[in-house]
Amino acid sequence: MGARERCTAHELPEAAAKHHEHAVGARQCCSAVVARVAAPVAVVWAVVRRFDKPQAYKHFVRSCRLVCGDGGVGTLREVRVVSGLPAVTSTERLEILDDEHHVLSFRVVGGEHRLANYRSVTTLHPDTAGAAEGTVVVESYLVDVPPGNTRDDTRLFVDTIVRCNLQSLARTAEALHRRGGTTAVAARMANP
Repeated sequence: MGARERCTAHELPEAAAKHHEHAVGARQCCSAVVARVAAPVAVVWAVVRRFDKPQAYKHFVRSCRLVCGDGGVGTLREVRVVSGLPAVTSTERLEILDDEHHVLSFRVVGGEHRLANYRSVTTLHPDTAGAAEGTVVVESYLVDVPPGNTRDDTRLFVDTIVRCNLQSLARTAEALHRRGGTTAVAARMANP
């Protein structure tokens, strides 16, 4: 393993940045994508924290079922992806679910895909730059570079998927916020 490398060039509070540092090996790459969402942290978190429902905002996910666990840390899920991607299924383990600090992390432990040893960390932070109440979402990842690919190829591919997911998250959370307000949305998402 290499030295710890911060996978973002974006300025983050140190308390948040620590979640987005990864020990990067010779055939691995990492990156981070930042998105702003025009909805309160509670609304965005209500969507993100649902480990059993990634398809609520990840449109590359066709279906998801829990294999083991109840949605808490240690839970395993099997995700089926839409056709057209170089993957069929992904088995993923929930590593961190911190409701107080709004941190979720999972890692891929199996499946039919090319993203070996994928680990994702997502953190939510109040957006203090905007006039309205909003959220800054940071998603970083570490992944092995598949044989025949370069770090840059892999980073471009994964960044594109993460960026699409975060754009979809923004649309989903903003629509939920407009329809129900923070409390109603959080309650609805937390209790399926």
